[in-house]
Parts: sequence; C-alpha cells; structure tokens
Amino acid sequence: MSAHAAGALADAVRPLSSAPNRAAIFCDIDGTLARIVKRSEDAFVPMATARLLGTLGRRYACVACVSGRSIAEARRLVGVGSVAYAGVHGAELLEPGTNVPRLAPDFAGWEKKIRRFAAEQDTRDVRTLRIRVEDKGPVVAFHWRGVPDETAARGRVEGIAQAAETAGLAPHWGRKVLEVRPPVKVDKGRAIRDLLGRSPVRAALYGGDDRTDLDAFDALDELAADGTLEYAVRVGVRSDEGPAEIVERSDLVVDGVDGFAAVLEALAAAGSG
Repeated sequence: MSAHAAGALADAVRPLSSAPNRAAIFCDIDGTLARIVKRSEDAFVPMATARLLGTLGRRYACVACVSGRSIAEARRLVGVGSVAYAGVHGAELLEPGTNVPRLAPDFAGWEKKIRRFAAEQDTRDVRTLRIRVEDKGPVVAFHWRGVPDETAARGRVEGIAQAAETAGLAPHWGRKVLEVRPPVKVDKGRAIRDLLGRSPVRAALYGGDDRTDLDAFDALDELAADGTLEYAVRVGVRSDEGPAEIVERSDLVVDGVDGFAAVLEALAAAGSG
C-alpha cells in the first residue's frame, strides 16, 4: 500500500482510533473477512485477519462479527474469543469469552415451524438441482451458488420463496441464497443496536459487502442522527456481485477482503498508540 493510501485510511478511522476505549468495530464475515466461495462451508478467515481481530478485541470497547451464519458457524469461521458475534442477522448473540449464545426471545417459538417448512421443501427436485439446505435454527437457507444449473435452481428457489410467504414466513434474498425467516423484525441493524446497548461508545464503524449490510448502515445513520453516536463510519467492500448501494452509501470504499483487512490494520496500528 502506498504512503498516500495508508494516510487516507488512517484519516478515515481516526474518529475511532483517537479513543479506542469509546469506539466500536463491526463487520460482516462472508465477502468482508472471508472470500466468497462456491460452498459456504469451505470459507475461511485468513490467520492474519483473525489475529488483527483478536488485537482489536482487546483494545477497543466493542468488536463484533455480524453474520447471516449461525453463531456456531460464525465462531468456527473466525475463531477469535475476544470479540462478540451476532448470528442469523442478530437473532443470536454471543458475548466475548462466553460459550452459550442468547437467542432473541421473539425468535424462540419459531424454530419448529421453520424446520418443518425446510423438511417439506427438501424434495427430490431440490436435491437433483443440488440446492443446499442449511439449518440455522430459527432460519433456513437455500443456497445455489456453484450448482450445475444456477438458472434452474434460482427458479426453483423462487417457488420456495412463494411457499414461504403463503406459510406466513418471511423470505429474504442474498447473494445466491434465499433465507426463510420468522415474520419477526430482525436484521443486522438490530444487531448493531443490541451490541451498542451493551457497550455505549461515541464512534462506530461497520464494514460489509452485501444487501443485508445496508441495514447496519441504516442503524449507524439513525444512531448518529439521534446523537447516540458522534461519529459513524460506513465501509463498503466492493465486489462484482455486491449491490451498488454498498458503494454509494459508504464513507470509505475498499476492494474485497484484502481492502478490508487494510482497514483493520489501520485501526490496529493507530489504536496501539
């Protein structure tokens, strides 16, 4: 990285690094910390990035990974104990240094219905198209990235989305994935508010690459507008598949997971002073 680029990054994160004990760092995992891969179970967070997160977790007031994955998967993928995890877009929360996640009370009664719906949709044609069904407890996900016929798989998944609506459930689209959730308000913005309620800070940064991360951007905007935050820094991780709004609404735009790792490096370097 050039000296000019490094200086620009340092300036962008200064609202946090100037007082790390009153700052929060939030980030998505897939596409932000870990590269997007054909099969989600093959994703990994580079060791250098995990070490950075561990350093930041010990230095800043709050550091959290906010993911659509379950808590168990998010914790396995990142592997850092000094940060918090918000799983299933905020339906689950795991505090630093603990092993038992907390499920949002309004989600608790929906797991059986979600699992029953997933079992009904896991039909022969779904398996023939190699659509992968992921059980996240209160949420089920249907993945078609990398299947032999992505167009046919997408069409079949659209039918699943219609069936979910008919069943009174809530379909949500991501990057080659459909999530079927309870009809309960939950998103990454809710996760941000929940985490900040536990660690009051003056400045917060969020980094993400996908449409669901826009909800976290919304939360930062609202918290800055009402005076809860003095500074809010939105980092957009640019990618070929990501929505244009990620770039349009960001205070800082970086390219891919390497670009976001550079942001973490700047936060770690500045915070050490």
